[in-house]
Amino acid sequence: MLYLISGASRSGKTTIAKRIAEQKGISYMSLDWLVMGFTNGIPKYGIHDKLFPNEIAKRIWSFLKAMLESMIWVDVDYIIEGEAIQPELIAELLKKHPDRLKICFVGYTSVSVEEKFQYIKDFSTEQNDWLIDKSDAYIKAHIQNMITHSLTIKDACFRYNINYVDTSKNFEGVINQVVKQLSALR
Repeated sequence: MLYLISGASRSGKTTIAKRIAEQKGISYMSLDWLVMGFTNGIPKYGIHDKLFPNEIAKRIWSFLKAMLESMIWVDVDYIIEGEAIQPELIAELLKKHPDRLKICFVGYTSVSVEEKFQYIKDFSTEQNDWLIDKSDAYIKAHIQNMITHSLTIKDACFRYNINYVDTSKNFEGVINQVVKQLSALR
């Protein structure tokens, strides 16, 4: 089974992936690592971390789709999380392999910038958190962009009948619910 967790930055994707990995005893890969590989290793491909998530997803899709199809073919259990998947791109693969993919998109559409900013400030204590050294204005602009991105993702998930969850309210409870749903036996 491939578990694909995508959505907006700071919506809980990595937390979900890590918890499922721990419960299932399987590995996960962050698409952020892949994007940084392109950014720093082969910049000529034009895939880099400064692009908006939907643009990264479009540029990386042929590579990612081939990788996912290979993983499905060899019947590996794995978790992939990150922003670089879009509902309209993954819909075809889900239709083709519904019994091999568990997909969830995560976002936040009904939280204020100030609420989300405070949540990030309260709970982002890791040294390797990429926002730790950013200004408050930068973080707030990022949050606004991700609220807009969440609305786009939510609409696309509805159009393609793909699972979307919102972590605007009761963040921890929603994360636990998603982990439980995705971890359920086949």
